[in-house]
Amino acid sequence: MAICSFCGNDIIKGTGKIFVKKDGKILHFCSTKCEKNLLKLKRKPIVVKWTKLFKK
Repeated sequence: MAICSFCGNDIIKGTGKIFVKKDGKILHFCSTKCEKNLLKLKRKPIVVKWTKLFKK
């Protein structure tokens, strides 16, 4: 079982998406919402309130 690189939720086997960067780093995403926030909008998971990584 993998963990989403953005929100920190568990990804059920057979679902989600894997993205490999040019430097070889592997990113796992549970949804396109997480993928878009990290790659396209370049948001940090610590700042977004709905993620498990959010710190008050």
